Amino acid sequence: MTLWNGSFPFYPGTNACFPFDTTRAVIVSVFLSMLATFIIILPGIRGRGRLFWFLRVVMGLFVGAVVLTIQFTRDWETGWVTANTSYKSFSRALVNADIGLHIGLAGVNITLVGNPVNQVNETINYNEHFAWSFDADYDHSYGEGLEKGLPSPILYVAEKFTTQSPCGVHRQYRISGHYASLTLWMAFCTWLISILLFSMPILLYGGYMLLLTATLMLFSLLFFFTARNTPKCPIQFGPASLKTEYGGSFWLTLATGLLCLLLGLGVIILNSVQPEKLKLVFNLDEGKGEEKVQDKSYLPAEPSSSVQDVMMVPVGELCEVTATQL
Repeated sequence: MTLWNGSFPFYPGTNACFPFDTTRAVIVSVFLSMLATFIIILPGIRGRGRLFWFLRVVMGLFVGAVVLTIQFTRDWETGWVTANTSYKSFSRALVNADIGLHIGLAGVNITLVGNPVNQVNETINYNEHFAWSFDADYDHSYGEGLEKGLPSPILYVAEKFTTQSPCGVHRQYRISGHYASLTLWMAFCTWLISILLFSMPILLYGGYMLLLTATLMLFSLLFFFTARNTPKCPIQFGPASLKTEYGGSFWLTLATGLLCLLLGLGVIILNSVQPEKLKLVFNLDEGKGEEKVQDKSYLPAEPSSSVQDVMMVPVGELCEVTATQL
């Protein structure tokens, strides 16, 4: 049974996808606003410590923004394939489309973009998210996709990650995503502690916290690596096969973790080998010099030489008094 233009009645119109991730945009906007605020007060920093202070601010904000943003990204593992495939169930019509799979810590995104976008009298541009977080039911989301009548390529890929699929990857990806997300939240907390310790300043323990932040970030990659290397069912679209690789979030986490590792080790090594240079980087020498000047200004003035001469007179001589008769 079909309606006009050969469309099946249980297929709604294409849902327009939002052009960008709002969560990522909010996080980036907050950290950019903080950076702009620090840039405004940068001229108030005197001396050669201005450059070191600016670098510390940029590094700190960058690490915090990355650790918080990658919690919500959906490109830890990505894959694309271009294939001729059926567009709807119970239809022999074929479309040429790009099919993308994007795996994050909380679920998968499946995209379908036609080449060209307008084919079979419809606009083929889909981006569907299927979540497996603690408060989400992946199978329920997949069932809703069936009820809405999503295109066959999207349902075919989403079915590979259901709990009833013979592939058996749902449990591994879900558990690995949970543990990776937990370690990243812990890394965000240790990053905050390191910022507080550096500002107090307790440099050695700040370096330890930065080193712990790097360790937690690298552990999150290890958790996701275990899910990535599980045996997968092939995702075939005729002769074409959809294969995934590590995405931008994975490599960004790795680079940021290594950066934190190098910075933490650098702080610890400089603190034990050359603490003067470490204090120079954190602008502690100038502060100590000012404190010395201020402390010296509060000291009482040195007595004059005349007073000292009087005080040096022997007590016996002062007792001898000559009286003259008027």
